Amino acid sequence: MKRCRIRRSLFVLPVLGLLLSAFLPLSAEAPIFHPEEIKIPDIPGYITLKCDLHMHTVFSDGVVWPTVRVNEAWSEGLDVISITDHIEYKPHKKDVSTGLNRSYELAAARAGELSLLLIRGAEVTRSMPTGHYNAIFLEDITPLDQKDSLAALKAAEDQGAFIFWNHPAWRNSDENGLAIWHPVQTTIYQKGLMHGIEVVNGRDYYPNAHRWALEKKLTMLGNTDIHQPRAVDYNPREIRPLTLVFAGKKSVPAIKEALFDRRTAVYVEGNLYGERCFLEPLFEEAVEVLTPRVTLKGKQDRVSVRVRNYSDIPFRLAADGKVEGIDFPKNIALVADAVVIMRVSASGDNPAPGTRTVELPYLVQNLHLGPEETLPVKLSIKVTVVPESKK
Repeated sequence: MKRCRIRRSLFVLPVLGLLLSAFLPLSAEAPIFHPEEIKIPDIPGYITLKCDLHMHTVFSDGVVWPTVRVNEAWSEGLDVISITDHIEYKPHKKDVSTGLNRSYELAAARAGELSLLLIRGAEVTRSMPTGHYNAIFLEDITPLDQKDSLAALKAAEDQGAFIFWNHPAWRNSDENGLAIWHPVQTTIYQKGLMHGIEVVNGRDYYPNAHRWALEKKLTMLGNTDIHQPRAVDYNPREIRPLTLVFAGKKSVPAIKEALFDRRTAVYVEGNLYGERCFLEPLFEEAVEVLTPRVTLKGKQDRVSVRVRNYSDIPFRLAADGKVEGIDFPKNIALVADAVVIMRVSASGDNPAPGTRTVELPYLVQNLHLGPEETLPVKLSIKVTVVPESKK
């Protein structure tokens, strides 16, 4: 089993900052000492990259400078970001007036210094029912500045861009709060101008978007769509919403290939949304039964089984059936980056003696395969039942 790197203490960062600031010269860029670690394991054959592919700066309707977005993401332990300022909506243009590529150009040098991958992107902004679309892996944003929305998306597609529908339920929901798919989305999709969809935007999860991703083979994404400084929207210990990209290596071409191949999962507030082929190995790499063998001496004996969660994602398990001859907990909370203890015992009047492998069935309630479906898993232990000694 792969092991995640140990997370550095949050406490030492402000202390080091106070000590070292007296010896460092003042500059436009505040010094950053080292990034946090977000412990989400790799899966067999791929590395897991933590990405935020939808964010804004003062070059559209955000309120921070592009390099701030880079510093924030790097200090949190992200691997990849894309600054996707609106092409058409620029409320700060009287104060910040320049070309459409400028926010990327300003951020690129800082991203290079920090080895954070920065992908050139932009947001094509239209009122509903068309909606907003991010295009990333662009070579030049300027050709997308067109009045016709299909022409703008086609200009992105001509550059080999990956295009996804943003926040599909924003100003576009039915009486139940569910996103609506309009004929214009059918046109965009059928023309090959929609490759993905935001299942999560900020803290909002869209069940219909999740369904459409599965039905229409669209890549699932989850992003912050952040406009304010990070500290305004998220507390210091909170992991921001992320698109987890399962890539062959940490490079822009590998990420692009993974997105087009739909190798993603979406994280928000302790929940993961994705396909079984990714969520199952991720859980298996994150969780280890540290007590693989136990001995039960009669039906009254209860023993402890230690289970380790190596990730920063807490897992909530609910029993999914029974195991003959064994009692085990109905619910387990596998706390992030911790060991928990579960108790098992023999059941029945006359537990059969002997040794056997037991698969304890659970559903991981915060790993979502669909809007109404969670991931089934099994915790495996070898149990030896010893008859009670006669007095």
